[in-house]
Amino acid sequence: MAHLAARANVSPDSGFPVTIHPHFNPKIKDHVPPEPPHKERTPAPDRGLFADPEKKSLLSIPGIKVVPLTESIGTVLENVQLSALTPQQLDDLALLANERGVVFFRSQDLTTEGQVKLFEHYGELDRHPSQKDTHHHVIRGSTVDHREILAYTPWPSGDFHADTSFEINPPSYSMLRMEEHPPVGGDTAWVSSYGLYDTLSDAMKSFLSSLHAIHTSRLQYDTILDLWQVPPNRAPIDTHHPAVRTHPVTGLRALNVNPGFVTGFAELKKYEGDKILDFLNYHIHAADDHYVRFKWEVGSVALWDNRAVVHRVIPGSYEAPRRGIRTTVFGEKPYLDPKSEGRLERQKRLKAEKANGHGANGVNGNGVGH
Repeated sequence: MAHLAARANVSPDSGFPVTIHPHFNPKIKDHVPPEPPHKERTPAPDRGLFADPEKKSLLSIPGIKVVPLTESIGTVLENVQLSALTPQQLDDLALLANERGVVFFRSQDLTTEGQVKLFEHYGELDRHPSQKDTHHHVIRGSTVDHREILAYTPWPSGDFHADTSFEINPPSYSMLRMEEHPPVGGDTAWVSSYGLYDTLSDAMKSFLSSLHAIHTSRLQYDTILDLWQVPPNRAPIDTHHPAVRTHPVTGLRALNVNPGFVTGFAELKKYEGDKILDFLNYHIHAADDHYVRFKWEVGSVALWDNRAVVHRVIPGSYEAPRRGIRTTVFGEKPYLDPKSEGRLERQKRLKAEKANGHGANGVNGNGVGH
C-alpha cells in the first residue's frame, strides 16, 4: 500500500496522506495502452439456448447431487467432474447457470489448459484490460481495507460488480477455479440481479427501465496502474447500457447496475443520478434474500452468469496465498426487450395460468421457446 502516489503527500495539518486525483500521478497520466479498444461483436448463439429445458443429460449423471443453496441463487453440483462433461451436458450447465446465477463444484481435477478448452465451448474468450495471458486471468485475494483505500484510489475495488460490465460486449459466463486458498477468509459473494429487479417497487422498475446506466473502466484503469502497478492493455472506455436488461436465454429482466463500474445515468442530471446510485448501492448490499456466499477450497470451481448476478470478494486479513484462474467469454451487447418480464412476475403469471388450466404452450421452463 505504501506505493500509492497519494501516500507520498502527507498533510502537515492532519498528518494523513493528501487525497489527490490519480491523473496527477505521472505513471497514470503518461501510460500509453498498447492495444486498441474492443469493437462490438456479434457472438454465437448462447449455449443455454441449446440446452434441454429439463437438463436431463446433466442431471442424469450417476451419483449427481443437486444442492440449491438459497431459494433465489446458487446451486452446488456434487459428484460431478467438469472435465468429463459432454457438449450437451455443458449446454445444460449453461442453462442451470442462467437460472440459478452461479453453480459451484468442489474437488475438481481441471487444469488451466483443461479449463480454457472447456470454456471455449461457451464462446470467444474475453480478456480483462489487465490480463497478460490471452486465455486466462489470475485472481488473487484482498487483504486491504477497501473502505480506507477508497480515499486514495477512485475505484471501489471491494464492491459488487459484474465482470467488465463497461465493455461493449460484457462477458456472459465467467469461471473461477481455485488453485491456492487460505483455510479461512477470501470468500466470494454473489447477488441475483433477477432478485434485485424483482424487489423494486413497480414505479422504480418502470423508472429504471427507461434509463441507460453509464458503465466506465476509467476508475479501474487508474487504480490498476496505481494500486496494482500493472499497465492496462487498453485505454479506458465509457458505455451506456440499459439499466435493466433482458437475459437472452431466460427472457427475464435483471438489474444492470453495479457500484463497481456504474457512475451515473445518461438521462439524469448528476445529483439525480447520485441519489439513485446511493439507493441502488444500499439495495444491493441489503439483498440478503438474494445473496449467496461461497467458502472456497483448493479445487473448487464457480461458474456464473454475469448477466444474472453481481459479485465481490470478501476482504480479510489472511496471510496464506489465494490464487485462482478465471476465464470469461464475450456476451451479447446488453438490451432491454419491452415485452420481457421479471422472474417473480413470471412465477405469478404461470401460477395463475396453471390455476386456470392453461399450459405453457410450447414454451420451456423459463418461458422461452426453442
